Amino acid sequence: MTPPTSFCSPVVAGLVPYVPGEQPVIANLIKLNTNENPYPPSPKALAAIRSAAEQGLQLYPDPESSALRLAIAERHGLEPAQVFVGNGSDEVLAHAFFAFFQQPGCPLLLPDITYSFYEVYCGLYGIAMEIVPLAEGLALDVHAFARAASAPVAGVVVANPNAPTGRAISLVEVETLLRLHPQRVVLVDEAYVDFGAESALALVNRHPNLLVVQTLSKSRSLAGLRVGFACGQAHLIDALNRVKNSFNSYPLDRLAQAGALAAMGDETYFETTRQAVIHTREGLALQLEDLGFEVLPSQTNFLFVRHPGHDAAQLAAALRAVGILVRHFRTPRIAQYLRISIGTPAQCDALVAALQRILAA
Repeated sequence: MTPPTSFCSPVVAGLVPYVPGEQPVIANLIKLNTNENPYPPSPKALAAIRSAAEQGLQLYPDPESSALRLAIAERHGLEPAQVFVGNGSDEVLAHAFFAFFQQPGCPLLLPDITYSFYEVYCGLYGIAMEIVPLAEGLALDVHAFARAASAPVAGVVVANPNAPTGRAISLVEVETLLRLHPQRVVLVDEAYVDFGAESALALVNRHPNLLVVQTLSKSRSLAGLRVGFACGQAHLIDALNRVKNSFNSYPLDRLAQAGALAAMGDETYFETTRQAVIHTREGLALQLEDLGFEVLPSQTNFLFVRHPGHDAAQLAAALRAVGILVRHFRTPRIAQYLRISIGTPAQCDALVAALQRILAA
């Protein structure tokens, strides 16, 4: 009998796919493991989605997402030709890795602790990597990304703020990266930037090698709609469009375009929920410190914490046993940390109460 693997391309056997956070269906679950926004989307976004569902679905969507790109451009002081949109920031990132980082003989520079999908993309596209260790305290040292002129790189990718650490770098540090590697693309993944960090979108017009990627999943509460975007100078966006139109000309359906456009336009709701998450985060950080946790500085919608007297995996299991999910990573350097998404005040109170009982047992 022919083994099933013989039907696959040889590269498939070597792929190590990304494993997303759990999405279990459990009654009364407090889900603090995948960094979703605890608040629902803008009512205006929901109304726009309902309206789009009632008319026009027999027609293809705008392949260019023109209205959405214009709205993003106007909000950030850019031109539509400087904006690319895709089916979630993961797809946008995948296109960027394909478009910019397949440089023969040159490694892509990545931090050792960051979004694990980056390594998956490198495996998918055969991109060599050079891992740059984070500094003490899991901070990103941009000067560690310097290389001799005789050792060219394929590019640089950093998440800012970084995930899962939650720590951010300044725009001055982003510009240092850009100047260290002026001949290659520096990709700044800003999935969590709206929760307190500085966005590199302000640098797009000054640096031809800068690509900034964002998502509407986190601060706009649209993780279920899958909308992401990239901003850069027009030559970079043209490259992304060439890849996109060689893969899927219609990445955003009519519902996604309508909902995202309405969400981008509801600045009041965005600011209200964003500030609510930040306020809850700061309060939870203090409560966890009172319980003896070490809490890294965070400019995201999650906290990265460890307790010197308790094993992280055991804490995660104990929380799960009482219906609270947090994220534990097995990577050796961070195996004693937990990543805790910011929930509603009530959810965070329940987390603290559960931890008090677990730590006292």
